[in-house]
Amino acid sequence: MGLPVRSSGPDAHVGQTLMRALLDIVRQSLATLWAHKLRSFLTMFGIAWGVGSLLLLVGLGEGFRSGQQRNLAELGQDIMFGFPGRIPAVEGSLQSGRPYYFTYDDYLAVRSQAKFLKAVSPVLNREDIRAVSEFGSTNGQVFGVAPDYDNIRNVPVNPGRWFNEEDNNEHRRVAIVGWELLKKMFPGRPAVGSTILLNGIRFDVIGVVEKIGKEGNNGTNARIFVPIETMRMLFPLKAENTENAISFINYRPLTKEQHLEAKQEVHEILARRHGFDPKIEDAFQDWDTIEGSMRVGKIFDAMDWFLGVVGVVTLALGAIGIINIMLVSVTERTKEIGLRKALGATYRNILTQFFIEGAFLATFSGGIGLAISAGFMTMLAQLPSPDGFDTPRVVPSSAITAILCLAIAGVAAGLYPARKAALLPPVEALRSE
Repeated sequence: MGLPVRSSGPDAHVGQTLMRALLDIVRQSLATLWAHKLRSFLTMFGIAWGVGSLLLLVGLGEGFRSGQQRNLAELGQDIMFGFPGRIPAVEGSLQSGRPYYFTYDDYLAVRSQAKFLKAVSPVLNREDIRAVSEFGSTNGQVFGVAPDYDNIRNVPVNPGRWFNEEDNNEHRRVAIVGWELLKKMFPGRPAVGSTILLNGIRFDVIGVVEKIGKEGNNGTNARIFVPIETMRMLFPLKAENTENAISFINYRPLTKEQHLEAKQEVHEILARRHGFDPKIEDAFQDWDTIEGSMRVGKIFDAMDWFLGVVGVVTLALGAIGIINIMLVSVTERTKEIGLRKALGATYRNILTQFFIEGAFLATFSGGIGLAISAGFMTMLAQLPSPDGFDTPRVVPSSAITAILCLAIAGVAAGLYPARKAALLPPVEALRSE
């Protein structure tokens, strides 16, 4: 026994009828908009300007944000600096304090006792060392650092390699030369495998730091790196009333969120070793790039909100323009509405026609604004960007916000005037002049 087959003929006919009615309404709406070209253009221009300004303003803010983040990334990952300072005899008065210096033993204590650190390195900095090669000479900064330094700071080595624990423990005389120094010491020649003299002492060049920064103005480009144990043996830091001194300490917390715990832990270890209260903040000189980046991020978040609100307000003004123009259209076409209703047009027919006109104005003009702003930002991306600023780009969140605002504007701009038109009594509409 076969199953009965349900005919889809009537359903298909109803669907085709509805589709034809919808297409007729769309054609009538477009014809009406075309009949008032200047008015429609000005209204669409307002919406397009609102969408474009929203995307462009937020894109500019994001360009500043990403540029600043890129500058910080050129320094390294989640870097924190600890510098020696003065221990004030009276809290809040640095004039009454005595200076103290970090020592290599301070570094060893921090490395062994700190629980919130992912990496830590001492830095022994000398700027009075003459560097001489077969082809030239220079006075650059010489940094003595631990092998872990490249896990904290950004020191991309190519060609060659970074030094390892064996280089450090065996006091090997190896050096890594910054990109800027190559022009003076090895002009047009390979540096890796060559030798240089640091204050007359021979060092083998095992690596070259690639250019850091667009203009090469990062300080790392003009440095020579050697293992800290070699530096301590050959070029110790001569600080007054102290031995075994180092210049400062670089460290990195386990996670970005633990930077305050890491700083407090380092303060406690150093204060204990130098005999003062770790709660005396004036005794420490720190540079926390994580805290700085978070502060900058909050500033740019506020900027994004401000620019976004400006763009949304501009978009809202365009939506008000659509509502106004549609209300004018309803007033001008009162007789047409009355005639259509007298000929059998339903409440839904009239409502749909005016709603589509408003929605079309909002959607089409918004699409134009989106396309123009995206094209403009694509053109800007081809230009060289200034230092600390990336070219603006379309931010997905702002694009979604613009689309949602457009949807709301389209509904509001089309529904209210459409309802007013649909509720007009046919007799009163036909009487109007």
